[in-house]
Amino acid sequence: MNPELRRLYNAAFSQALYRRYVDRLETWLDVKIPFRIAESPLFLPKALRAKLATSAREIVAQISRPELIEKMKAAIPPALDVPRRDSLASCIQVDFAIVRGEDGELTGKVVELQGFPSLYALMVVQSEAMAEELKTIPGLEGPWSIFYSGHDRRSFVAKFKEALLDGHEPEEVVLLDLDPPAQKTYADFVATRQLTGVESIGPEEIVREGLRLFRKKGGRKVQIKRIFNRVVFDELSNKGVELPFDYREDLDVSWFPHPNWYWLWSKYTLPHVDHHAVPKATYVSDLRKPPEDLSRYVLKPLFSFAGSGVKIDPTQADLDAIPENERAGWILQEKIVYEPALPMPSGEGVKAEVRMMFIRGPRDENPELVLNLVRMSRGKMLGVDQNKNFDWVGGSIGIWPEAEGSV
Repeated sequence: MNPELRRLYNAAFSQALYRRYVDRLETWLDVKIPFRIAESPLFLPKALRAKLATSAREIVAQISRPELIEKMKAAIPPALDVPRRDSLASCIQVDFAIVRGEDGELTGKVVELQGFPSLYALMVVQSEAMAEELKTIPGLEGPWSIFYSGHDRRSFVAKFKEALLDGHEPEEVVLLDLDPPAQKTYADFVATRQLTGVESIGPEEIVREGLRLFRKKGGRKVQIKRIFNRVVFDELSNKGVELPFDYREDLDVSWFPHPNWYWLWSKYTLPHVDHHAVPKATYVSDLRKPPEDLSRYVLKPLFSFAGSGVKIDPTQADLDAIPENERAGWILQEKIVYEPALPMPSGEGVKAEVRMMFIRGPRDENPELVLNLVRMSRGKMLGVDQNKNFDWVGGSIGIWPEAEGSV
């Protein structure tokens, strides 16, 4: 993206450099990362960073309108409607595909929205692991930043801890997921513990007494006062896991983020967003007549993770196969043409998505853009299945010289 920084990095790149980078990251976290880490960071130029930041903030402002949130409540399954939802989500992600705009410049088009956590802590550790390697390359010694809104590492970690803990002791807050060590995101759980002291647990470790929840720690019974919710509902359903509570109960616990935002801010929201960076999207249930040229569209289930169920080249048969009572759970979205703008040392181009990540603390009026995450691809989609046998693909970070400041 940044031609000079890219030239310096590609000239110095070697498999040994890549191996040192991944080994350093896994050593610091003391885990093997099960998903692919990309060979390179994304050097984000200031003009593109500013476009992505502006669009992300404008879109989050749109979806924060009370009248739209009220309309989005229809997405919440009655059996998973959790009491005491906060006014706005505490974790928000806006994913942008990097494309070539009509003016010839790089810009972003929204792929999806999430009112759900992402890899906040892992991005901090991963960027530091890459920064150590960059120190060995003349012209790339750093320091580097991944932070927005005036943040640096210290202020981001302070904000993250404040939002996550909400005044509680770290042992009174738990990161909840199903079998945490088996999750692909476990490296982030470890990084979260390193930055905040909050540990990950599975539902089987929770003991319930009335409306209060407890865990055992060091032979003591500790009340759980806040849950960092990482449970993905389709995994919960697919695995048939029984939780020690019903989501509809008014438990004596607070949430980060509240589970209802998983439904309220999602692909379900996209048809209601009017923004130049958001491709047109229509619920399949609202299609009076399908487009004549389906090759210009993507068919997506509203509530799935990691690209599951997405039809990148939909056909009329795919539309017809969706039962009438499930058609409101799918959207037909204008296809995004990714620009292979990141050149590999071989000269081939790599496509990228940049996730703009927001946090809202308990006393913050609005969510704040804090950092980013990058995924790189050479396949038709960004998922693992579409990038098998490719190098220079996988999870990465968007960085820039710290001296350039933030946007």
